[in-house]
Amino acid sequence: MKKKKKKKLLRDRWSSHLIFLFAAIGSAVGLGNVWRFPYLAGKYGGGAFLVPYLIVLFLLGIPILILEYALGKRMQKGAVGAFGKIHPRLRGIGVNAIFVGFIVCAYYAVVMAWSLIYFFHSFKVSWASAPKEFFFSKVLEMSSNIRFLDGINWIVFIALIAVWILIYFCVWKGTKSVGKVVMITMPLPIILIIILTIRGITLPGSLEGILFYITPNFKALFDMQVWNAAISQIFFTLSIAFGIMIAYASFTDNMQVKKDAWITAVANSVISIVAGFAVFSTLGFMAAKQAVPVSEVAAAGPSLAFIAYPQALSLMPWAVLFSLVFFITLMSLAIDSAFSLVEAVSTVFSDKFKKWSKHWIAAGVCFVGFLFGIIFTTRAGMYFLDLFDHFATNYGLVLVGIFECIAVGWFFGADKLRKYINRGADWKLGKWWEISIKYICPIVLAYLIIAQLVIDISKNYGNYPNWAIYIGWGAVLVPIITGIIVSFWPNKKK
Repeated sequence: MKKKKKKKLLRDRWSSHLIFLFAAIGSAVGLGNVWRFPYLAGKYGGGAFLVPYLIVLFLLGIPILILEYALGKRMQKGAVGAFGKIHPRLRGIGVNAIFVGFIVCAYYAVVMAWSLIYFFHSFKVSWASAPKEFFFSKVLEMSSNIRFLDGINWIVFIALIAVWILIYFCVWKGTKSVGKVVMITMPLPIILIIILTIRGITLPGSLEGILFYITPNFKALFDMQVWNAAISQIFFTLSIAFGIMIAYASFTDNMQVKKDAWITAVANSVISIVAGFAVFSTLGFMAAKQAVPVSEVAAAGPSLAFIAYPQALSLMPWAVLFSLVFFITLMSLAIDSAFSLVEAVSTVFSDKFKKWSKHWIAAGVCFVGFLFGIIFTTRAGMYFLDLFDHFATNYGLVLVGIFECIAVGWFFGADKLRKYINRGADWKLGKWWEISIKYICPIVLAYLIIAQLVIDISKNYGNYPNWAIYIGWGAVLVPIITGIIVSFWPNKKK
């Protein structure tokens, strides 16, 4: 009897190149554009943040995005497998990337849960009389400091369950389900952001907010914290160093690497900048109403999207309508980025355990992500979110970016990958990219991470107690140590 041939398991493929671009742009365009970008701009003086942001985008963001796209397409693997094909000892870089991404996803989903709660409260604009008290006391039920967990906030907990169920049904069939979802969730928030921008710039007092947003303060160029914030935002918003773009590029073999990277990066940054106009024009309106400086309104930090902006919405005509539009925008922006983080992890397991069902892999990843996120549903959750966001984005992501540049620039060969990118490409990649990956990106990132380290050593971030700072460093060191262990773990090939 003849032996039956084993059926070859084919790698998932995007149904079209447009779907790939929608998925990639959808991953890049997330809460970072409307939640994180405006609050960082507000924190660092509006236009003072835009200058470093744009410099970092072109100097570091686009070159590393090109690297990840090319690596995914060339290796046809997720982050761990892709670096493992360069050298088995480099698998840890991929592990580090998806681990840091998983930490970010755990608290990112909680911000989505807040947005969901606010969406339902939008029908009555429940925060109108006291937006600050509503957010901290009614929604978060926030404790006095990080030392007091004070139990689970059950409303946030239930909303988080709903968010993770939603994420699961976006990724449970891999590229098939993701492709269908992004056809709606990528264009919808762009339309909604345009609506909010038009509404914002037509409000009285909006010009003051816009001027605060676009007027640069060149003294800020000498503040290392501004540069570190710009780098963390570029990494966060472009979804680089998470393993996402490597995974997404591995599901296609006909992409134009340089062109697609530029399309993704420019589309994402344009949306961020337009979203900034929507936010700051509205904050200008609120500042005028309250007769206070725009800088005072804009300095709300991570809570800007849940205090300052909702308060401005409550002062508008048609407050219910525009509140619903804003929180639908936040949810639709967030979902693409959230499930892309899950897909990056799921792809690694699918590559390793080819016979495992995608449904069960996705369910397992979502369940563990939910468990990780429970700490952020306690009444001290906001403090932990701030802590993890600082360490994961300012150190974790930046270190992964350095490791990726070293692996490709010095082990695989930047020249070799550039030749591969240029093969049949419409847009040829110049020698500048090799220099950027081998020298400019790792040196600049290393310098800035050292500068941030000096600041954090001199004074505890956020004045948190030492034990909390150790937890924050755990978000940086645990992924690195796990990556090292995996790198030296025997890699048995069947």
